[in-house]
Amino acid sequence: MIKKITSALRVTLLFGLTVPAVNVFAQTTNPTQTTFSNAPSPAIQSLIITPDARSAAMGDAGVALSPGDGDANSIFWNPGKIPFSGKDMAVSVSYTPWLRQLVNDMGLLNASFYKKIQANQALGISIHYFDQGKFQATDGIGNSLGDFSSKEYSISASYSRKLSEKLGLGVNVKYINSQLFPITANAIVVQNESTVAADIGLFHTSKRDKPWNYNWGVMIQNISGRVSYGLSESNFIPTNLKAGFAAINTIDQHNKLTLTMDINKLMVPTPKKVNGVLQQPETAIGGILGSFTDAPDGFSEEIKEINLSLGAEYLYNDLFALRGGYYYEDAYKGNRKYFTAGFGVKLEKKFGLDFAYLIPVTSGNALAQTLRLSLHATFNSAPKVATTTTK
Repeated sequence: MIKKITSALRVTLLFGLTVPAVNVFAQTTNPTQTTFSNAPSPAIQSLIITPDARSAAMGDAGVALSPGDGDANSIFWNPGKIPFSGKDMAVSVSYTPWLRQLVNDMGLLNASFYKKIQANQALGISIHYFDQGKFQATDGIGNSLGDFSSKEYSISASYSRKLSEKLGLGVNVKYINSQLFPITANAIVVQNESTVAADIGLFHTSKRDKPWNYNWGVMIQNISGRVSYGLSESNFIPTNLKAGFAAINTIDQHNKLTLTMDINKLMVPTPKKVNGVLQQPETAIGGILGSFTDAPDGFSEEIKEINLSLGAEYLYNDLFALRGGYYYEDAYKGNRKYFTAGFGVKLEKKFGLDFAYLIPVTSGNALAQTLRLSLHATFNSAPKVATTTTK
């Protein structure tokens, strides 16, 4: 029995990290007390943690936000936005200390870059790295089995293009690697796991010469199969459906207001037992399609699996932004409810800094006081120098 490992893994499961192995260890150490939550619990959930401070400050909404001069984090939120960016190139680096109410060595690092290859096409790359810190393993009588570290990362390649003056499409292909802990427990060897996944995003903007303009976007993240870590039980990774709407009011040449809303639904099976055995679809497509109809309590429970993000941003002179938002998750499906706030500043219209802060609705929440910091920059390609020949 590995007490400290199972405790740490249950903590990560509770707060939305990755732990497909937790049920195996629970069954192995005490099978009579194994329970399953009715909230979908896919593996490698760090893949859907908000990476950047702008969207984090707006209630974790981002699928329909305008990319402005350039937003490299669009690779995560919706690559279909990138061709509508005002600048040819953009880069962003973000860091989030994670669960600092519990530990001091977890964190999420995200770096993204895109480059337009034509006026209506762009290529990009993104690295999403989640460090779960170090843990100490002990046996049943408290003897140390050594320390181990756990981490997950994905590397995404992105392609996007305009389908029309108002509609854009983007696709990401990503390599994912998850390393939980390289040890053996009760003759069960937990292996590192890797897989390949895809994202697809669609973005539409009204582009009207009027005070109010509107965007909508749809994004499906992490389309892939299951991972098992070499164990008998396997889990789907967090295939996630995002749909969003944004309204942008250009008040005057110096002031702009954005209001946005996202809805999110994990497209993975709701936990379901038949004769005491957890049942899951065999294929990724089966899991995605079945996720809309498999909740034991029917349509009313399916609705509870939809999370809501609301956000607002006030932008002054394209230099300073104030942001706020709210995130809602049903109590039966995880009960994450929190307010968010933040700001952004730009220097010389090229470099920028964003900050976000999370304020939970309930006390004792391990996500309390979560901070995010993003640094970003936008560039235009060097103009081509005309050449002439003289005779």
